[in-house]
Amino acid sequence: MSSQATSAAGGASYASAGVDIEAGDRAVELMKEWVKKTRRPEVLGGIGGFAGLFDASALKRYERPLLASATDGVGTKVDIARRLGVYDTIGHDLVAMVMDDIVVCGAEPLFMTDYICVGKVHPERVAAIVKGIAEGCVLAGCALVGGETAEHPGLLGEDDFDVAGAGTGVVEADRLLGPDRIRSGDAVIAMASSGLHSNGYSLVRHVLFDRAGMTLETRVEELGRTLGEELLEPTRIYSLDCLALTRTTEVHAFSHITGGGLAANLARVIPDGLHAAVDRSTWAPGAVFDLVGAAGRVERLELEKTLNMGVGMMAVVPADSVDAALTTLADRGLDAWVAGEITERGERTDGAELTGDYAS
Repeated sequence: MSSQATSAAGGASYASAGVDIEAGDRAVELMKEWVKKTRRPEVLGGIGGFAGLFDASALKRYERPLLASATDGVGTKVDIARRLGVYDTIGHDLVAMVMDDIVVCGAEPLFMTDYICVGKVHPERVAAIVKGIAEGCVLAGCALVGGETAEHPGLLGEDDFDVAGAGTGVVEADRLLGPDRIRSGDAVIAMASSGLHSNGYSLVRHVLFDRAGMTLETRVEELGRTLGEELLEPTRIYSLDCLALTRTTEVHAFSHITGGGLAANLARVIPDGLHAAVDRSTWAPGAVFDLVGAAGRVERLELEKTLNMGVGMMAVVPADSVDAALTTLADRGLDAWVAGEITERGERTDGAELTGDYAS
């Protein structure tokens, strides 16, 4: 009997409660080809088991391996994907949010698991989400070793969904990056974002849809495309770029610019007694940031503590490593520039601040 049927006596079943096991099985079959593309030599088995397996003997080459872990989601950006009916890019955002947190300490991303929660399993839709996650894992250099798709009828609408993920990486203990390495005189290098990334969408949606009356189909000349296309632009994944920096030059710290904005996230890696001053005049935020600010009459400080303002990752490097760092990033096709410096904190109480005005 199909899982979509009830008994002849009209008794209740899992399917009659809204959960379609056969659709879930179909989704697993559709996603398998994409998961295979993320495979690393340390991965054992395939998807479908109760747990993903990773051969930890690969860590024997480390003197003192430290495992780094992180978990995250993509916030209300999933609403944009749902409304546009585009599901194969949101996974890039998820991988970026997880693995770019892990790489901040200098760790190499190893593997990731995902959790997809839906109101109703549409196999092709779930497979498209996993396709995006798998493609993101390839860009981050990690394996997708497993995950879970949960159907929650009655709690979520048939087209509603959410995604979350957890990841693990490894770094040699004596190569751990962070506040202990930063010194006065270090330079702060900014790496360009691909747009809004995956933070601040509650503000963005409120401003552009509720207050400005725009729609996802609205073509915005300053953006050169529709608003929906801009808002769904995938988050840039910096993991391999950051690892390339650690191989080619000395790096003291990274800061992933996510919720809380540039200054607050940079301050998280600045040690007591030191201060990071970032000069706004070294770059011009993209048009989408101006659009949000103007449409909602959002004050600059409010924008800066909510959005990335055009900078997705920052690196703190010794002054004599700047040229090598910028060359490495340019060779990888990533726009980067010196945005500030580390100084003694003095009487200041904050670890980082933005100074000056943005370039026009």
